[in-house]
Amino acid sequence: MDIATESDLAKGQTARKGRPTPKRIEAEGRRRGPVPPPPRTQREAMKRNRDLRPKLTREERGKAQNERRERMMAGDDAYLMPKDRGPVKAFVRDVIDSRRNFMGLFMPMAILVLVSYFAQVAVPAMGLVLQEYVMLACLVFLLAMVVEAIMLGRLATRLARTKFPKETIGTASMVWYTFTRASQVRRLRVPRPRVRPGETVSV
Repeated sequence: MDIATESDLAKGQTARKGRPTPKRIEAEGRRRGPVPPPPRTQREAMKRNRDLRPKLTREERGKAQNERRERMMAGDDAYLMPKDRGPVKAFVRDVIDSRRNFMGLFMPMAILVLVSYFAQVAVPAMGLVLQEYVMLACLVFLLAMVVEAIMLGRLATRLARTKFPKETIGTASMVWYTFTRASQVRRLRVPRPRVRPGETVSV
């Protein structure tokens, strides 16, 4: 092993350590300690993620949550649920939101059924008659909603296949997606509608 002389050190050279310089990844591994074993259960994984997550103040958490919600409402794919992601679903949502339909009365009808139930409890004689009429009207509306969901779902499927010919688009799944979207109150739809009722959606 060569040892540096005093003359070499005087020239600005450092003495050799007698061993190779460790790689960066090895040095970092020694500083951080041994790698912990992988989590064995979902509870352990959630706890480790919680421990590794940076500590935020309440205001910072609220701000981050509001930002995530705003991006989700704006239709950012990174913040949407898997069932809502992709250009095909965004186009189908535009087709649904551009139309007024019976399915938008689904929630008001559910509230009306609930009111008729309480009316029957409060005033049995009149409430029973009211509930019968309400249930009959709900049955008619429900049948109309089912027919409308099938027609609108098939229309959305046909338009989506025209606009995205390379995508595989199932009719049944699209009919269900159409019903779940259109049956929500417009102002509560997630993400929020990008088009107004009556607006033409280009294919």
